[in-house]
Amino acid sequence: MTETPVLEVDGLTVDFTRRGTASLRAVDQVTFALEAGHTLALVGESGSGKSTVVRALSRLVVPSAGEIRLGGARGVRDRAYRRAVQMVFQDPFASLNPAHTVGHHLRRPLLVSGRATRADVEARTAELLASVNLGPTADVARKRPHELSGGQRQRVAIARALAPEPAVLLADEPVSMLDVSIRLEILALMDRLKEQRRLALLYVTHDLATARHFAADVMVMYRGQIVERGPSDEVILRPRHPYTQLLASAAPGAAGSRERAREERAARLAARGTRTAEVREEESGEGCRFRARCPFAMDRCARRPPVVPIAASGHEARCWLHAEGTGP
Repeated sequence: MTETPVLEVDGLTVDFTRRGTASLRAVDQVTFALEAGHTLALVGESGSGKSTVVRALSRLVVPSAGEIRLGGARGVRDRAYRRAVQMVFQDPFASLNPAHTVGHHLRRPLLVSGRATRADVEARTAELLASVNLGPTADVARKRPHELSGGQRQRVAIARALAPEPAVLLADEPVSMLDVSIRLEILALMDRLKEQRRLALLYVTHDLATARHFAADVMVMYRGQIVERGPSDEVILRPRHPYTQLLASAAPGAAGSRERAREERAARLAARGTRTAEVREEESGEGCRFRARCPFAMDRCARRPPVVPIAASGHEARCWLHAEGTGP
């Protein structure tokens, strides 16, 4: 019997509207599931909608449409939901109150969630600090955020997220604000905690390298839509969608340099000849949203959205190149 996913997201849509202006669709019909002890990475460039997905899942943003089920249940009350779904923010300094000590940041969620009483809250606080490799625990608990390094602050933020004993952990670019030297330490810590606590982990990042090594599966997001998903090695080493190929070629340490990627793109465009005005039009309407940047764009890309075929390996791409045998 298949285990029920911890968190199921079905058709999640988020619109932002300003008075007197048309609404902006930041997230468009996103569907996925998070399983216990499993890491799913959500990757994409800045402005693709990744953080909006995380904020909708943490109930910091109200979705316009779609459904979110926790443990298969619909309409879970806010208190229970927020206890089960916790978030680690991108900037550890901004997410911690500079006026309070580390101990206060951990005691508060322990007491509010009922995971500790006033009699044992100090012991539970020390356990949390030890679990994220911070010590001596008594000394760290007395410090304020400005007295810690960036890596230490992010460890405190992780400990705070673990205080209510959640089932789901949402990590929004958790290492992008940290020194390169300690990024792998923080990722290794989160991976260990995920295994120990059987957490369902959503890892949001723009870094394909850490997504490949840290997550079992990857979703690639472009302008609010998931354009490719599958096992991390398949998606990152053998990308199918032109957008994912662009991200992979631009990543540090990629097989080809950026200059080589540009040369290959120019050669493909020259072989295809001049694009039609229909394909070169602004990225709008009902067609593929990536078509104006795509070296493989065809007339059909401007007419209607691509289908999303699901391969036997679970590797899928929202692209006409992989539908009905269509080639570049």
